[in-house]
Amino acid sequence: MDNDSGAETRLHAKAQAVYALLKQHYGVPVFSGCADPMEELIATILSANTNDVNSGRAFDQLQTAFGGDWDAVRTAPLAAIQAAIRPAGMYNQKAPAIVATLERVKATRGDYDLRFLAALPVDEAMAFLTSLPGVGHKTASIVLLFCFNRPAFPVDTHIQRISQRLGISRRRAAPDKIKAIWEGLMAPETFYPLHIDLIQHGRRTCQAQTPRCELCPLQALCDHYQRVGEWAVTGEG
Repeated sequence: MDNDSGAETRLHAKAQAVYALLKQHYGVPVFSGCADPMEELIATILSANTNDVNSGRAFDQLQTAFGGDWDAVRTAPLAAIQAAIRPAGMYNQKAPAIVATLERVKATRGDYDLRFLAALPVDEAMAFLTSLPGVGHKTASIVLLFCFNRPAFPVDTHIQRISQRLGISRRRAAPDKIKAIWEGLMAPETFYPLHIDLIQHGRRTCQAQTPRCELCPLQALCDHYQRVGEWAVTGEG
């Protein structure tokens, strides 16, 4: 992106306009929090490279198999965990990651209660979470945003794709770069509703292979739409 002040001003205005139009189109999601941050963390680990249905089934099976007891999961044979989370895919990698995460949290905290993160500065909370095995910025941001409404902006494949197409980021920008851009452009109180609305937009309209550009409320703001034109939409991100 151009770093001059004019370009920054235009980018900021574009981000604000995107947020306003998404609110008009999809509404303003209300933050509700999560029941247990550890559950959110494990569920997010399971969600990697699969869909919500499969990861949800895997999490439910894990909870049923071990009675919601994280100590039982931590000390269980890997084969038993792998069998429980099989629907999520990549269970040979996810099972040891879950065990290692539980072991690290238990060793450093003495229990599995992550509610202490609510009182930490965001950078410290992020550092703690990303120090856990297999937990990256996306997973950590999801826990902080969805459980505590802390100012961390997760970037999934929908948000990455939309950000690149809109021109909020460069067309090949990585998720961590896109995360930093949105966090720099928007006020913290917008992170939760913007995140939810962008995901809705990605699922319903700005789809990966066949974007429904003719129905998109963001046409006038979208670099991709302006580039390919109304009758030549290719879906290229």
